[in-house]
Amino acid sequence: MPSPELDNLVAIGKLKREPPTEREIAGLLASAEARLSDAGRENLAYASRFDLAYNAAHALALAALRRAGYRSDNRYLVFQTLSHTVGMEAARWRVLAKAHERRNVAEYEGHLEQDDRLLAELIATARELRDALGSRGT
Repeated sequence: MPSPELDNLVAIGKLKREPPTEREIAGLLASAEARLSDAGRENLAYASRFDLAYNAAHALALAALRRAGYRSDNRYLVFQTLSHTVGMEAARWRVLAKAHERRNVAEYEGHLEQDDRLLAELIATARELRDALGSRGT
């Protein structure tokens, strides 16, 4: 399903057009579902739950982009395209962008600030994204 906005990103080299495969999308969805389920386990450490929720959200956002026939090597851009791939409101994908910033600090600087509200919003947004993808078929 071509998108003028996404095609503009192709034109400037930020995205690539690539037909999706059912196997890839199914794998991303299964990975996201397992991670999202585990992210809800309160007996796990905060850092583990955050990592699981973030990676679930990323897998879901990537599945949405791949389903639309595009690919990106940029994690942040995968979140930014959600308004075009599943119609997600900017306020919702910005939660994912904030989580991405926190993930980078943790990954590259070794510090993850515990923010229970952000984690709850991240899990809720990932679930919304999962539901949006489910309603669009596989």
